[in-house]
Amino acid sequence: MVEQILYRSLAPDVDLSLPLALYEEAGWITTAEKERETVSAILKGSLLFLGAWKGEKLIGMGRAISDGGSDAYIQDVFVSAPYRNRGIGAGIVSTLVQKLRERGIGWIGLIGVPGTERFYRELGFRPLEGHIPMRWEGGVDGKP
Repeated sequence: MVEQILYRSLAPDVDLSLPLALYEEAGWITTAEKERETVSAILKGSLLFLGAWKGEKLIGMGRAISDGGSDAYIQDVFVSAPYRNRGIGAGIVSTLVQKLRERGIGWIGLIGVPGTERFYRELGFRPLEGHIPMRWEGGVDGKP
């Protein structure tokens, strides 16, 4: 029997405890009240925020940030531990790519954690040769 997983957008008014639980399981965020505000802002600020649902249970997520016109970045792809290795992560990423392409967005990037290269390669992603991912760590003269 194939389990039924639905991929659908999370509305900005979704019960924040659902995505917050996944962020917490991933170790990216805590359940503190300030973090609820952060998750709310993430939902509202994302072009797409997709959930993988098994019945009423949110078991995975992923989102795309974009200007909505040219480029997009996929972020926060995560599947709850009991549901991994079942193709759900691939379903999340593939659905995000499909929805972005339907909007005419052709440049889609992401930064995967070490060990995920094969997963993303199988979904059509390739390293950006000649580019180095970077993250801001401080302000002018090293001051935050």
